[in-house]
Amino acid sequence: MKSAVETLNPTRVRLTVEVPSEELKPSLDAAYKKISQSITVPGFRKGKIPSRIIDQRFGREAVFVEAFDDILSSSYGKAVEENELRVLGQPEVTEVTEVGELSNGADLKFIAEVDTRPTIEVPEYEGIEVSVDDLAVTDEDIDEQIDQLRDRFGSLKAVERAAEKDDTVVIDLEAKVDGEVLEDGVASGMSYVVGSDTMIDGLDEAVTGLSAGEEKAFSTELKGGSGEGQTADVTVKVTAVKTKELPELDDDFAQLASEFDTLDELKADIKGRLEHTKAHDQINDGRDKVLEKLLELVEVPLPEKVVAEEIDQRKQQMDQQLSMMGVTLDKWLEIQGQTAEAYDAELQDSVAKGMRVQFLLDEIVKKEQISVNQDELTQHLIARAQQSGMSPDQFAQQVMQAGYVPVLVGEVARGKALDVIAAAAKATDASGNEVDLAKDLHAGDEGHEHHDH
Repeated sequence: MKSAVETLNPTRVRLTVEVPSEELKPSLDAAYKKISQSITVPGFRKGKIPSRIIDQRFGREAVFVEAFDDILSSSYGKAVEENELRVLGQPEVTEVTEVGELSNGADLKFIAEVDTRPTIEVPEYEGIEVSVDDLAVTDEDIDEQIDQLRDRFGSLKAVERAAEKDDTVVIDLEAKVDGEVLEDGVASGMSYVVGSDTMIDGLDEAVTGLSAGEEKAFSTELKGGSGEGQTADVTVKVTAVKTKELPELDDDFAQLASEFDTLDELKADIKGRLEHTKAHDQINDGRDKVLEKLLELVEVPLPEKVVAEEIDQRKQQMDQQLSMMGVTLDKWLEIQGQTAEAYDAELQDSVAKGMRVQFLLDEIVKKEQISVNQDELTQHLIARAQQSGMSPDQFAQQVMQAGYVPVLVGEVARGKALDVIAAAAKATDASGNEVDLAKDLHAGDEGHEHHDH
């Protein structure tokens, strides 16, 4: 077999392959065997039919048709290996010898184009300088957490006054279009937080100032449901007004909301958790900045076809997620206040940057001869299973069935490559203190969990 490579651009090659007819024999033998097992010929056992009988019955060309895909893929695979190509995706065969010619003894010749990983000159990453925010937990940060906790343990109490912002009102609702009540336009005894703007436009204004037993009519354009896009006449009646009463901020509250006996202990625990979270954020921010600076120092050409395929895949995933929520992409963009053009540009940038990072980190994995052991792979698998909301066993089974293990190994290896870059960088906070970006914060996670009763 002979093969030659022509570089079309930094991420695409043209591969010309020639295979003498005698080298096609293994693929032809496999084809004869497969045909022999799938047909019945009187006087011969299934799977034991001689090649000459198959040629007489079906013609030699039929055997080459059966063998063709195997011949092509095995020859392509050998050519890729011989030329040490790091290919991406499937090849595009532009020229190939006809099956009829092959069956008459012609050599196989084909030309294929395929995307390849770019050749990257990894820049020096020792001593890259970045700055990060100071690690500071303020009293306001702690108070905000305490307020959220108090809100969770608050209780609703009915009040005899007009509804105000942040009150919870119990409402009956009826929506009509052209005088007809919509099939999904009636709600009874529904709780709604005034000012939350989570239902129909105009509802917040309508219920503000209403007391229990009072009602108001208003018109609004419906954003969803059976009357989407139409103007509806809505009547809303408030049947109760409730306000949230928060527990007193004292030791009793600490015992109610946590495992601590005193408010001071609860506050100290919250401060510790916030410091831990902010340390995580500070280190992650520093690592991202190191990677950004490294990307600025190197040219990473991208294969257009692979980028386009990744964008299409992301869009399909987005469509699936939105359809499960009963929303179209156009509707979601409208809710987000984003144009389709801006969304496409953002997606293009995200995919392109992600691919540049992946190629660069893969080169560092190669340069630093980084390997992944079984324990590291297991830990990563457990973390990914948690993100997917699956048990590690379920996730592992899916990974094995999909042949996804090399992908997970790559993710772990790239994480370790980022560790190498981070350890070599010089990071300081806004106050000039040195920050260790290689610090492993996961080891302390167990001591910083907060358990509610």
